[in-house]
Amino acid sequence: MVRPRFAKLPPPQQQVILRAALDEFAARGFHDASLNRMIEQAGISKGSMYYYFDGKEDLYAYVTQTELQRLFAGLGPFPVPDVEDAEAFWSVLADHYARLMTGLTAAPQLAALIRGWIAAPKNPTLLQAQQEMGQEALPWIERAISGGQRLGAVRSDLPSTLLIAVVVGMGQAMDTWLMTQPDGSPDLPTTIRSLVEMIRGAVEPPQGTD
Repeated sequence: MVRPRFAKLPPPQQQVILRAALDEFAARGFHDASLNRMIEQAGISKGSMYYYFDGKEDLYAYVTQTELQRLFAGLGPFPVPDVEDAEAFWSVLADHYARLMTGLTAAPQLAALIRGWIAAPKNPTLLQAQQEMGQEALPWIERAISGGQRLGAVRSDLPSTLLIAVVVGMGQAMDTWLMTQPDGSPDLPTTIRSLVEMIRGAVEPPQGTD
C-alpha cells in the first residue's frame, strides 16, 4: 500500500517519483518494469522508495489510479443522464463512454498502464486496487440504473443488484477488449455505440412491457 509518508513529501518531489514510475511502467509493462530504473530516474535511494511504497505492485496501482483521476479531472463531469426518454438516455451513456475512451486514446501512457494491468498476473494487490476503483463507480451506476428505470429505459422486473452486476460485468469485458485493440482499429464512436447497444439489449424492458 501507499504509505502516509509519501503524502508528506512536497508535491514536486511526489511528481518526480510518479513520473519516473509512469515512464517505466508505460514503456515496459508491469512484469518487465525495473524498480531500480525508476529509483535511478527519480534520484532517490531504494530505501526511500520502500519508505513510501510497500512494493512494485502498490506503486503500479497508485500511479494508475493517479493518472485515471487526472484523466477524469481533465474530461470534466459525467452526469447521470437527466433526460425525458429512453432513446436520449442511451444516447447520453454512449456519449459518455465515447468521451472516456477518446480521452484514453489521447493519453497513451495511461492506456499502456491499463493494458499492462490487464496482462499482469492475478496479483492480490492489483486485484484489490481494481475492486476499490470499481466500488467508487458503483454509486454512479446505481443512480443511472434507477434513472433508467424511471424512464422505462431499464427493466424493473429484476433486482437492481442483478442489473448492476450485468452492466458491470459486460462493461469490464468491453473495456478489456477495447483497451487491447491495436491502434488504428475501427471507428471508435461507431464501435462504442454498438457496445452500448449490447448492454441496452441486456437490461432494457422486454418488448411489450413498460
